[in-house]
Amino acid sequence: MKIIYTLLFVALSVFVKAQTDEDAIKQVISSSYIDGIQNGGSPEVIRKGFHPAFTMLRFVDNDVKPYPIEEWIAAIEKRKKENAAPSPKAEGKFISVDITGSAAVVKLDLYRENKRAFTDYLVLYKFTEGWKIVSKTYYRYP
Repeated sequence: MKIIYTLLFVALSVFVKAQTDEDAIKQVISSSYIDGIQNGGSPEVIRKGFHPAFTMLRFVDNDVKPYPIEEWIAAIEKRKKENAAPSPKAEGKFISVDITGSAAVVKLDLYRENKRAFTDYLVLYKFTEGWKIVSKTYYRYP
């Protein structure tokens, strides 16, 4: 009977840990990526969830073009200063969160005006200060 309780405790501990990591990952993405990048949040909020080495890998003209986080933030800030019309508010739907140890991959659909605009694949690592987004690839819907 002791063995069954021990196994049950271990299984429950693993489940609770994974659930805690999943919640933390969703929080980082919701705050820094959806509210920050996609909905024009502050550079401080964005940087909090992205590792400085982050690079988005864009597929352009049958080639891969890197886009570092600081360039992305600069482009967002430039649009704000030019008073460009903001994009419609983005909303995210988490399709999957796959965690293995200190690495995770998230599939996220982004919607604008109830239309799917992007499917994003975000890669994260868990650092001592928490989960950080380190890379992104995506598909943009026509």
